[in-house]
Amino acid sequence: MDVFDAIRTRRSIRKYLNKPIEQEKLSKILEAARLSPSAANRQPWKFIVVTDPKVKEELRAAYDRDWFVSAPVIIVACALPGEAWVRSDGEEYWKVDLAIAMQDLILEAWEQGLGTCWIGAFREEEVKRILGIPDEVRVVALTPLGYPAEEKGPVTQRKPLKEIISYNHW
Repeated sequence: MDVFDAIRTRRSIRKYLNKPIEQEKLSKILEAARLSPSAANRQPWKFIVVTDPKVKEELRAAYDRDWFVSAPVIIVACALPGEAWVRSDGEEYWKVDLAIAMQDLILEAWEQGLGTCWIGAFREEEVKRILGIPDEVRVVALTPLGYPAEEKGPVTQRKPLKEIISYNHW
């Protein structure tokens, strides 16, 4: 699969097979995140790979969905704001950096035949409490990771290019 095909066909998966993920595939997915670009190459991130069924069940306190905890793996994407590059006007780039790394992780997962679902509607303080994440660290996203137990059609409707692109000026 080429990159464009992965972007075009990847969908959010909310049903997972009860099948473990091979370590080789998991390592390649995590390597994709590690290799991601970041502002000034600061790499202000850490990923927590949750495989323990008891810990996954505890994460219900942060995001209570059966399909979420049923995935073989949950990846918790954390940003380290204190290590991130800051633009001269004070704009912090840790969210952008982490989003790029998550997208690369998700696309490589799809390439490996695995599904994900970017989750942002979680209780950050609960995730931090359960996983022992320090106060200065921000949890930006969660994703379950596993073999899809559902097939989905083409990507949902997107705006046409003429609505989102302009050249040379607004």
